Amino acid sequence: MKRVAMFALSWIAFTHSMMAQDNTSGKEINKPPATKKPPARPDPTFADVAYGTDSERQKFDFWQAKSSKPTPVVLLIHGGGWVNGDKNSFGNRPIQGYLDAGISVAAINYRFIAQAMEQGVEPPVKACVYDAARALQTIRANAGPWNVDTDRIGAHGGSAGACTSLWLALHDDLADPNSPDPIARQSTRLTCVAVTGAQTSLDPIELREWISNANYGGHAFGFASKGRGRPQEFELLLANREKVLPWIKEYSPISLISKDDPPVFLEYPNQKTTPVLGGKEPDPTHSALYGIQFASSYEKLGLPCIVSYPEHLHPDYGNSQAYLIRTLKDQP
Repeated sequence: MKRVAMFALSWIAFTHSMMAQDNTSGKEINKPPATKKPPARPDPTFADVAYGTDSERQKFDFWQAKSSKPTPVVLLIHGGGWVNGDKNSFGNRPIQGYLDAGISVAAINYRFIAQAMEQGVEPPVKACVYDAARALQTIRANAGPWNVDTDRIGAHGGSAGACTSLWLALHDDLADPNSPDPIARQSTRLTCVAVTGAQTSLDPIELREWISNANYGGHAFGFASKGRGRPQEFELLLANREKVLPWIKEYSPISLISKDDPPVFLEYPNQKTTPVLGGKEPDPTHSALYGIQFASSYEKLGLPCIVSYPEHLHPDYGNSQAYLIRTLKDQP
C-alpha cells in the first residue's frame, strides 16, 4: 500500500508540473522556454521518428513493450498551452510504468501556435491537433514491425496535451481510404483517453458561463501577438466569436461528442477548492468544471466518463495511468 501511495504522490507531482507549462501568458509565446534538464527515462526503441516534413518538431519517440503478441499503445502528448513543451518531459514514471504493464509508448512533439501562424495555418490550433493525428496514423502504419495492436490505442496528456487527446478521441476519423499515402489511410480514432487538466471547450461564452474568470483559448484561433497577454487574447476571441464560431465548434472537444465515442477519464489534481458553476476559479485554465460540464454532456448519450479531483476521487483509479493500463489491458 505504501508503494502505491508513493506512486500516486509522484504522479500527482508530475501532472502538476505538466499543467504548470500551460500557466503562461500570451506575452511568453515568442520567448524561448527555459533550458531544463529532461527527466531520466528508458532509451526509446526508435527515437525522433519523423511523421511530417513541415517542421522539425514533427517527430516522436517510440518504446516497444516486450511481448509475443501485439501490444496496446499509449500516446503521450505534452502540455504547454500549444506554445511550449517537449516530448522529453515524459520520464521514467509514466513510460516505464506502461512498459512494465506490457503497453508500448509513443511521446510526440508537434508544431506550436507561433509556428502555425508563421505558416499560415488557420486556425493555428489545427497544426497542433492534426500533427498529433498524423503521428497516430504513423504508429498504426508501422503496426506490423512494431508489434502494435491497432485496436487498443489510448492517449494521455496534460492541459493542452489533454485537449488534443480528447480532440483525437472524439473527432470523426480522418482516415482517407482512397489516399495513395499509406499513412493517410490509417485511422485516427482512439480506444480510450485519460487526461489531466483538460480544456474541454474553447468557446469563450460557454467558458464564462462555467468559470467567471476564464481566459484561455484566444491564441488557438490566431489572436496571439507579441506583447499580448492571455486575457487580451481571450477578449479578442470573445469580440470575434461569431466570425470564428465554426472553428470553435471544430476544435472544442465538447462540441464533437457522438454516440460512438470511447471511454474517458478526466482528472483535475489542481482543483483545491469546491468547484462552483459560474464562480471564480483559482486555476481557471485547469478547473474541474471543464470535466464536470463535459461529463454531463457525455453521459447524456450513455457514454462512460469519470471525473476525478481531490474532493471527488474515484475509488478504483488513482490516476490517468492506472485507468489507461486497466482499460487497455481489459480490451478484448
